[in-house]
Amino acid sequence: MVEHGTQEHNPVAGPPSERARVRRYHQIAAYDPQVVYDILDAMPLCHVGYVHNGSSFVTPTLQWRDGNRVFWHGSSASRMLKAVLEQDVCLTVSLYDGLVMARSAFSYNINHRSVMIFGRPEKLVDDDKEAQLRVMMDRMVPGQWDRLRPVTSQELKATTVLGMDITEASAKIRTGPPVDAEEDYDFPVWAGVIPVRMQVLPPEPDPRNLPDVTVPDGVAQFSIG
Repeated sequence: MVEHGTQEHNPVAGPPSERARVRRYHQIAAYDPQVVYDILDAMPLCHVGYVHNGSSFVTPTLQWRDGNRVFWHGSSASRMLKAVLEQDVCLTVSLYDGLVMARSAFSYNINHRSVMIFGRPEKLVDDDKEAQLRVMMDRMVPGQWDRLRPVTSQELKATTVLGMDITEASAKIRTGPPVDAEEDYDFPVWAGVIPVRMQVLPPEPDPRNLPDVTVPDGVAQFSIG
């Protein structure tokens, strides 16, 4: 599987650091912060890579962006949330946009968007922590934080929120049709792209909703991908 596309992205801006530099198929790399932001905003599910007691771990979790920082949260007892405060981590987000069918098995590919961010997270406290939990909720469903039961001090105490600057980041974007060896274009097999999109379906109400409770207006704005 080759990882190249038909479009070169962000040919002017360079990598922010050596470890953030894309080495393989650099022609599909992008370092423009807005490109990175757009991919982060399109996919809330991320994976955080870190080392704990000499072993490597990659933990899936929810992320959200506020300005030039990326945030995630979890239980204050979380092994991951404790471990990452003592080291640099690698946070990744990816979206699968299509299966690229080529004329050779070794030229098959996927159209995709991905981001890799390096940095050391910081633990948020007090008002900053609650403010970012509000941002997280309102990014999913606008206005939802104010509709919910108020959070308690115990809930806040049991929750850790981490933030990390988006200063060492790179994106990769693969688009377009397959790229075959020139001699393979005469081979009689179908080639092309099967586009893939995530779909938001109609909301399914909890059977224990109170009779007079309706679907919030903000639900219609929920999108992903």
